[in-house]
Amino acid sequence: MKRGVMLQPLSREHHTALTLAKACQRAAQSGDETQLNLSCQQAIRAFENDLEPHFQIEEVSLLPLLQGKESQFLAERTLADHQLLRELTTALRQSDAVALEKFGKFLAAHVRFEERELFPILEGLLHRK
Repeated sequence: MKRGVMLQPLSREHHTALTLAKACQRAAQSGDETQLNLSCQQAIRAFENDLEPHFQIEEVSLLPLLQGKESQFLAERTLADHQLLRELTTALRQSDAVALEKFGKFLAAHVRFEERELFPILEGLLHRK
């Protein structure tokens, strides 16, 4: 889906996040300890360098736009998702295959939620401004 100019950078970052999510799931299922450790470290770095700044932009710049009753649940879900991903990142420091697989699956689900539900609403709100 073609995104408006304001959301294009975030949408491009979503593509990178989906690639990371798939790599995490593969590594978690591989049974290879070395691959598991490397993937956990990669996910932690990606979270710190890319995902957390992405979350901050959304939380500070976009979610405050969702003030109406009909859209408040989107902000609440986004914040809850971000918090869960932060918690899973902490678990990755233990090189835990279960945490890595959950992180990958949840990250992919979160990106799809934002692309399919959150961003279309935000585009409508940004367009009105």
